[in-house]
Amino acid sequence: MSRTQALLLTLLAMIAFAGNSLLCRLALQRTGIDPASFTSIRIISGALALWLIVRLRGGTGGAKSASGNWPSALALFAYAAAFSFSYVSLPAGTGALLLFGAVQATMIGYGLWTGERLGRRQTLGLIAACCGLVGLLLPGLSAPPLHGAVLMLAAGVAWGIYSLRGKGSGDPTRVTAGNFLRAALFTAGLSAAMLPWASLDSSGVGYAVSSGALTSGVGYAVWYTALRELRATSAATVQLSVPVIAALGGIVFLGEPITQRLLVASAAILGGVALVVAGKQSVK
Repeated sequence: MSRTQALLLTLLAMIAFAGNSLLCRLALQRTGIDPASFTSIRIISGALALWLIVRLRGGTGGAKSASGNWPSALALFAYAAAFSFSYVSLPAGTGALLLFGAVQATMIGYGLWTGERLGRRQTLGLIAACCGLVGLLLPGLSAPPLHGAVLMLAAGVAWGIYSLRGKGSGDPTRVTAGNFLRAALFTAGLSAAMLPWASLDSSGVGYAVSSGALTSGVGYAVWYTALRELRATSAATVQLSVPVIAALGGIVFLGEPITQRLLVASAAILGGVALVVAGKQSVK
């Protein structure tokens, strides 16, 4: 694969990841679908898309690598459910920023817990990111709804756990397909529990299918293909673009405002995380 192809695939993957936020917010803001139904349709659509991609590619590895596992599927389900319910109240850009910050915090925290140590510049970056997150969540007229913010932070922690569990587990597309299939069972239980509040319409279902099949299923497949050509630090740093793309999409497609608080918090969080992931950690 050429460098140009890798960069193009990376850009498409980042747009897909930001698209998840936009599609979820569009569905829950402008259609009648409920968050539990959106979650179930998204996961089932993603499972079908990934299964088809694995079949078309032939995949690599044995049956074990294709099956996934229940703990990872539970983390995937927790991410998807909290993600959907949080976007009932959160703007697209704010949600993506909170999600990204929580994912990176979880993975950085795990690294510190397992013996990695940060340099001075990385420590300053971590402090800046934490201050940005606190500043974003402090009470005020422009603060995001606390309930939605907590749910999105939980979604980020769940996705961070899912990502950590997936390291070195075989062909990532096959493993993700297996985990999506297993997570579909959890979403069926969620939908059954929330049946009295269920609500569907054609537009909402369309957004959910697009989120599952395209920006999740195809998006992950594209990302894993591009990931083979990226260094670890490059892969972590390029994801800084996702909240920015989501915020721009929120302005264009949803008419969402960009507040001064969000701009300052974004600069602190994204800049701080960039300092952390761009440096080299040492093991004590």
